[in-house]
Amino acid sequence: MFRDKSSSAIVAVRDLDRARAFYGQVLGLETTSGPDEDVVVYRTGATFLCVYVSEFAGTNQANAVAWSVGEDIEAIAADLAGRGVTFERYDMPDTTFENGVHRTGDFRMVWFKDPDGNILHLNSAD
Repeated sequence: MFRDKSSSAIVAVRDLDRARAFYGQVLGLETTSGPDEDVVVYRTGATFLCVYVSEFAGTNQANAVAWSVGEDIEAIAADLAGRGVTFERYDMPDTTFENGVHRTGDFRMVWFKDPDGNILHLNSAD
């Protein structure tokens, strides 16, 4: 039924102006539209990220959005660190952590939070 249908990530925030600064300026996403003053839609690759105002912002304890960034992961992590992003560190078996990047074998992963505490994830998959 959904095999050929597109999907989009959706993230709840409390303060849309603060979210606009983070998603637009820190992450560099392009605003495409917003149906009203409580919603902003960003283009991210061939998909979209919808950011909306909700009293339940930041209550998800799992990944809210994931990006597969391939071999650019270390460069992106360094750029984010330069923009003031703080990385999450998770203790996982057979995984090292350096400069915000978790490494298990050849696979690399990065986690960080937006201003509302939503967990954002990068990985080295192509």
